[in-house]
Amino acid sequence: MTSSFRRLRTPLLVAVAAVSLSACFGLGGKTPPFLLTLDAAAAPSAGGARTSSESATLTILIPTAPQKLRTTRIPVQQDGSSVTYVKDAQWVEAPSRLFQRLVSETVSASTTRVVLDEGQYLTAPGEQLAGQLMEFGVDAGTNEAVVVYQAMLVSAGGKSVTQRRFEAREAIGGKVEAKPVGEALTRAANKVAVEVTGWLGS
Repeated sequence: MTSSFRRLRTPLLVAVAAVSLSACFGLGGKTPPFLLTLDAAAAPSAGGARTSSESATLTILIPTAPQKLRTTRIPVQQDGSSVTYVKDAQWVEAPSRLFQRLVSETVSASTTRVVLDEGQYLTAPGEQLAGQLMEFGVDAGTNEAVVVYQAMLVSAGGKSVTQRRFEAREAIGGKVEAKPVGEALTRAANKVAVEVTGWLGS
């Protein structure tokens, strides 16, 4: 009985993985031609070590997002009340998580801070950067990629809170299709990340 189970175990795990993958894109659906991600214009160099005793600690939280961004698809705002999505384009994971990682890499590359993910700190998280990713898609009226981030910086110990809104727009320069939209959103997201880093200081 045990040997039979061992022989069946690997194919079973492969089958479960295949079902899980297809579930990400809808049962019976095809994987979209483009799976997009965000690349940081500035990334921390390898080999550099920092300790929280020498540098300020900052924990960057995954921002909250409205319903239209709680998906891997890219929204196109047609007007004040109408939203469609870019055909055949999806992010590799939720845009709020991609944006959080982009900001983390940019802050790490450009400051001396010890930057932590919300699942990494073991004791005090230091300052915390939270907020809402309000827009992360296409404005059909201007044919631009738009990123709007409402940031909230909470001091160590939570004694003070500072808020600031950041916005960047980048022309798509053609049809609203996966590749040009993804590239424009990456440029806009990097602009916001650089501005957030400047606001946080070294």
